[in-house]
Amino acid sequence: MKIAIDAMGGDHAPTVNIVGARNALKRYPDIETIFLVGNAEILRQEVEEHQLTDPRAIIVDAPEVVEMHESGAKALRNKKKSSISVATDMVKSGVADAVVSAGNTGASVAAATVKLRTLRGVERAGIASAIPNEYGICQLLDAGANPEAKPEHLVTYAVMGAVYSHYVLGVKRPKIGIMSNGEEDEKGTKFTKETFALIKELESSGKAPFEFVGNVEGHDLFESDLNVVLCDGFTGNIILKSCEATAKAMSKWLKVEFKRNPIRILGAIIAKGAFKAVKKKSSYEYVGGSPLLGVNGVCIIGHGGSSALAIENAVRVARETVKLEVNPHIEEMIDNIH
Repeated sequence: MKIAIDAMGGDHAPTVNIVGARNALKRYPDIETIFLVGNAEILRQEVEEHQLTDPRAIIVDAPEVVEMHESGAKALRNKKKSSISVATDMVKSGVADAVVSAGNTGASVAAATVKLRTLRGVERAGIASAIPNEYGICQLLDAGANPEAKPEHLVTYAVMGAVYSHYVLGVKRPKIGIMSNGEEDEKGTKFTKETFALIKELESSGKAPFEFVGNVEGHDLFESDLNVVLCDGFTGNIILKSCEATAKAMSKWLKVEFKRNPIRILGAIIAKGAFKAVKKKSSYEYVGGSPLLGVNGVCIIGHGGSSALAIENAVRVARETVKLEVNPHIEEMIDNIH
């Protein structure tokens, strides 16, 4: 298995990418090669500084960088030698089995969509972002790749999300809902109602690889036994960023309140283990990265603020997605329902 990392992508690149790659190579002996794609001179210095001596780490020169503020589509056209473009080309040519990037999400989606194209039967790719809840992991799909989705796109997302939940997360029969403003069947916009009708029709045919629970609300992401929640990329991205911001705010508020007096400080020390467990469950660092489902190759998109641990776990997600043959299973399932 060979994985290409966009080593210049992310707020803390390239250091976190180098350290994350080093730790992933130690953790996964079955990884044949990790390609570190970026400015070769800078990467050689980082590799030496962080003692990445594993011969399975290979530097691939890509002199240009797509900055986080740039338009993904324009950058793809104007910076053909950028690290994300070169890394994606390696997947296209078969040199690498997967690409991992914590850089510009728009550029990652554009590069994967244009260069790799979509799987057979898939019109639009979608980002599946993991939301931890009381029952395990719920995939929010789409979390930002396709902001102007059509109802038929969400039907495909339902199939892809179910396949990913089944083969990667081990869910026997995934439960899927549509994000709406109420649980009643008649609630929602024209878009969500049309999506509801299409998915209900698919379930009635007996070909759906999932259990459709109908409309769900925001609180269901955390409180209900759900495996995939469907929405357009615009809505999904707002939900995801709102969840992240809420988690950060709660963490800051707790720290301030615990420091107000000695008794609270003592209580915080006693509960330290519990706080660590909650952080591990809710942090994107342990999730690693989100698969861009539907493209003809494996593309894992990491958080812009990814740490070395997040990169290491993004490599894990890429490894699992390749190893468990998610894309062939998606094509097979879509063929079946068509």
